[in-house]
Formats: sequence, structure tokens, C-alpha cells
Amino acid sequence: MKLCIVGTGYVGLVSAACFAEMGNTVTCVDVNPDVVKKLNAGSVHIFEPGLEPMVRHSRADGRLAFTTSLEEGIRDADCAFICVGTPPQPDGSCDLSYVRQVAGDIGRHMQKDLVVVDKSTVPVGTADEVKSIIRQQLDARKVSLKVDVVSNPEFLKEGDAIADFMKPDRVVLGTDSEQAAALMRELYSPFARTRDKIIVMGVRSAEMTKYAANCMLATKISFINEIANICEKVGADVRDVRTGIGSDSRIGYQFIYPGVGYGGSCFPKDVKALIHTAEKAGVEPRLLNAVEEVNKRQKQYMARRIQEYFEPQGGVQGKTLAVWGLAFKANTDDMREAASISIVNDLTAAGMKIRAFDPVAADNARVIFQGNGLVEIVDSQYAACDGAQALLVVTEWNQFRNPDFDRIRQSLTAPILFDGRNLYSPSSMAQRGFAYFCIGRRADA
Repeated sequence: MKLCIVGTGYVGLVSAACFAEMGNTVTCVDVNPDVVKKLNAGSVHIFEPGLEPMVRHSRADGRLAFTTSLEEGIRDADCAFICVGTPPQPDGSCDLSYVRQVAGDIGRHMQKDLVVVDKSTVPVGTADEVKSIIRQQLDARKVSLKVDVVSNPEFLKEGDAIADFMKPDRVVLGTDSEQAAALMRELYSPFARTRDKIIVMGVRSAEMTKYAANCMLATKISFINEIANICEKVGADVRDVRTGIGSDSRIGYQFIYPGVGYGGSCFPKDVKALIHTAEKAGVEPRLLNAVEEVNKRQKQYMARRIQEYFEPQGGVQGKTLAVWGLAFKANTDDMREAASISIVNDLTAAGMKIRAFDPVAADNARVIFQGNGLVEIVDSQYAACDGAQALLVVTEWNQFRNPDFDRIRQSLTAPILFDGRNLYSPSSMAQRGFAYFCIGRRADA
């Protein structure tokens, strides 16, 4: 099948690489000539394990091409995927300007019947708007071509996106066209060989499914963080509680790890967007508002705890904190809505110096904190500890799971460790001589 994918961001490039891997001919369109030049040279501009070699392989075999011309991209395409960004606006709604622009361009340039696929995360009703925009352009050209718009939301986890795409839990297709559904089934059939994973529903239901899924996962994260905070006050251990509730098949273990709060490009944006959609429809989203409020509070939790610890010692001003991990989670360089940003900004506002390390997100972090003179990004996790008054773990990178604790203790001015991911055992850390602070766990656990 011949595909055009508009947008080479995270979703677009992963989708293109995986479709090409299955033998389809894919042309990616991006308005940024520097990105297109880099991709045509076999280099990937985003970090995702396994993505770059997949792109290079399909590019070398002629199944994957990159261009700045949408007219060229859709010339022979059977499907055109819209994979552009939908950033949040101040009121929480999605900015659909890029989606609308692409829809208009498709209507101006398509030369044959086309299935257009919304893969960007968009509010309910966007597919109808996209179809209307394309139809307006076709009418203006006095061209009679058939266009079907399908909602096909993505469910990719950053850091594991290739596996998620190649072996999906489900493929959601929103369409009222049997012809479009048949085409999409054919396209996705190689990804669903062991069982029928393809779910066809109405367009608006598919658009809502994406938001409902992400908001459910965000809810689980905020729930376990609130439980952890209660455990801390009443002497319970959240790890035991997590085991107790996770063993219930109705709940499960996934997404109930306490930590510093959710971040990234999806959960924060999608919770806000669904809140906006609900309010616009006259529904008060009390649960979603609570999910967002709990997450906001959780992002401030570690900064507040560090300030409380150092308050008897004259406060945090002038002291240095080593920080391990800046990305919103491991195996990505994504700093969007990362808890580290809130933590660093809160502590530096109080006068604390930050010396931080992240194995992948360092360059993005330098851009974000470039105007903050109290922040230094270093190239070694142990260099971050040299002369610091304490260490804070923010991101659960594997290399932080079993570090050289003797080296950490020798590097810090005092053996003080704040753990925002509950990577270590409180009793083990006590035996090693550390003052250890985690989330929702007893000191003897």
C-alpha cells in the first residue's frame, strides 16, 4: 500500500517506520527542511530505542522517503495520515491549527479518491471538521473526488513505541465507511496476526476512546500517589498496598507506581483537553479536575520535602542538590511537562543550586534551563554528586537502580538521598548509612 504521513514527530515517524517495515511504500511530509534533510541522510531527530536503524533500513530499501512537499507525498497515496502536533492552549483546549492547515492542503492537492486518517490526538468532532475543510477545497477546485476521514488514535508509550506499534493491544478505527474500514483492516492486518485486534466504531467514539484511555491511566497514577501520601502519614507501606491491590485482576499492577507525578506529551495535555471538552458540553468533570490537581501537587512534593529537611539548617539557599534524571520518564529525551521542571524551578526559586545529570535528555534540559543561572547540567551521574548536600532521583533510568552507593556517600557532603521513584529499600539504605526519603514507605521496609 502507498501511504503519505504528514508530520515526522514522534507519532508520525514511528508510524512511518513501522508501516514501511511491513512492506508498504511510505512518504513522510514535514514542513521543516532541516528535519527532512536529516532524515534523508539516515539520522533521526527524536530519541526512541530502535527507531533510527529501522528508518535507515527502510530508507535504504526504497520503502521510506521524506519530502517537504505534500503535493508530492499524496500524489499516489491510498491513505494520508495526519500526524501533526495539537499543542495545548492556555484554556486547556487543543490547538488544531496544524490539523486544519494539513486538511486544507490535502483538499488543494489530492488528485484521486483518498482515505484521510486522523492519527493526531484531537477533540471529539475533529474528523467531521477535517472532512468539511477538505470538501470545501475540492468544491473550490470544482473537483469531484471521494474522501473518507478515519479516526485512528495512537496508543504508543514513549520508550517502547516500536513494540507497541508492531504488537498492539488493539487498533481502534473510527469510520462509518465500509470501504475505508476494509482498507484500514488490510493495512493493519500484519500487526494483528495472532488474534483480531481491530476494533471498528463510530468516528466520535474513536476520538473519545483516545482521551478516555489516557485519562484512565492518568487517574491510576494520581490515585496511587494519593494513596502513597496517606500511607506515609498512617505508617503503612505503599509497596505492600500496591501488591495487595495489584493482585486483583480488576485493578492490575500497571500504572500504580507512586512517584513524582505524570508528565510527557500526552497525559497532561489530554486530561486538560477532556476537561475543556466536558465543560464546553456542560458537564462538570470533577474526577478529571481532581486527577490534575493531585498531579500538580505531587510534582511539588519532593521540592517541598527537601525544603522542609533543610529548614533547620538555614534553608536550601546556597546549598547544592544533585539530581539524577530529568526526562519525564526513562528511555526518552522528552522533557515536556516533566516533574523535574517543577522541582528545579521551585528549589532554585528558593536559592538552591542544582547540578543535574540525564543520560539522554541533557541537551533538551539545557535549553529549558538556559536562563537559570543556578542550574548546571553535567555529563556524569557521579559528577553531579561532587560536593552536593544531597541527591535526588527523579527519573527511573536503569543505570540508577544499582549505583555505587559508597561513591555517592563519598561524593556528597552528607549521605542524604531523596528518591522520587522508590528505587531503593529504606532498610537497605539505612544499613548503608544514608538518610533516605522516598514516597509512601516505612523506614524499616
